[in-house]
Amino acid sequence: MGVLADSVEGYLGSGSWIRRMFEAGAKLKAQHGVDKVQDFSLGNPDLPAPSAVGEGLREFAAHAGEPFAFGYMNNAGFPWLREKLADYLSAEQGVSLKGGDVMLSCGAAGALNAFLRAVINPGDELMCFAPYFVEYGFYVGNFGGVLKPVASKKDTFEPDIAAMEAAMGPKTRVVLVNSPNNPTGVIYGRESLKALCDLLARKSAEYGRTIWLVADEPYRFLAYDGAEVPSVLPLYPYAILVSSFSKNLSLPGERVGYAALSPLLDEREKVMAALTLTNRILGYVNPPVVGQQIMAKALGSHVDKSVYEARRKAMAEVLTKAGYEYRMPAGAFYFFPKAPGGDDVAFVSRLAEELVLAVPGSGFGCPGYFRLAFCVDEKVIRAAEGGFTRARKAFA
Repeated sequence: MGVLADSVEGYLGSGSWIRRMFEAGAKLKAQHGVDKVQDFSLGNPDLPAPSAVGEGLREFAAHAGEPFAFGYMNNAGFPWLREKLADYLSAEQGVSLKGGDVMLSCGAAGALNAFLRAVINPGDELMCFAPYFVEYGFYVGNFGGVLKPVASKKDTFEPDIAAMEAAMGPKTRVVLVNSPNNPTGVIYGRESLKALCDLLARKSAEYGRTIWLVADEPYRFLAYDGAEVPSVLPLYPYAILVSSFSKNLSLPGERVGYAALSPLLDEREKVMAALTLTNRILGYVNPPVVGQQIMAKALGSHVDKSVYEARRKAMAEVLTKAGYEYRMPAGAFYFFPKAPGGDDVAFVSRLAEELVLAVPGSGFGCPGYFRLAFCVDEKVIRAAEGGFTRARKAFA
């Protein structure tokens, strides 16, 4: 007799390649020593949080003994902080937002799950461009929806709008874009996003139901060489932004994020009421008190981006010397090179024999490539050159 839901049994069997490689790395580190393993498997930022984070903690600690310091608040977060976040996002996104247009959440994942609970009916489809973050499929599956990936343009990983149109149908409910992209580092250009918004407007009218556009933007601050990260909020009424402070403040474990609605949306009040409700009934209840207090002080601060720029350069040099084919990432902290020999799973396994940990592209819906997270010390990147070279030669 099965003790679990069939879907969860399936999840346990397939699992996430990211977590599998992370766990394999833990075993290799225990066996060989931490300093012998070059681990590029997990996008877990290692840079210290900005000083404003510590300042926010100290200021909050001074009042932590007061009544209700850790008490419940509005399910969407402290109202005063929603106003502050709205002002910040208005400048960042090039729109005019008010406190009622934003909701604080338990990370970007919490915001995305709350949104999907509010708009997805069983059988509805969430579409995205592949490669994509594997958890999207789990999130939409939570509510009976189906993930329907569409291949991005070959080798460039730019959005293929024609392919998206060809794959859409009456069950299409949400299109999700992640830019800068995990795992490719590609930034979706303004013209591509405009074309996508035009497509969604046409298809919404054709099918007689709203097709939402979600922008997942935790890597917005990590754009290199002066690249622009266009906002979708001014482009389409049914656009929603979800993001977090996991990467720009190095706070992934604190779980504080947000959702923001386009000011072009007439039904903002109704949609925000729904998001606030689903945020509660999914069990998040409200965003973390400590995380909100940190955010209040650190809003606008970032980790030292120049460190990531140096690591990006180092990784490019190592991969070039080792003979790999890759596109220089325009944003985020990932490289997505071609897997020598074409079998990404076999190649990543061979890399692990060299004590170099990567994630196969199959884990992102894109076989034939592999992901490297360069949110590690530059010494780790440089130390991996020999392993990269030997693994590639094994598949020559």
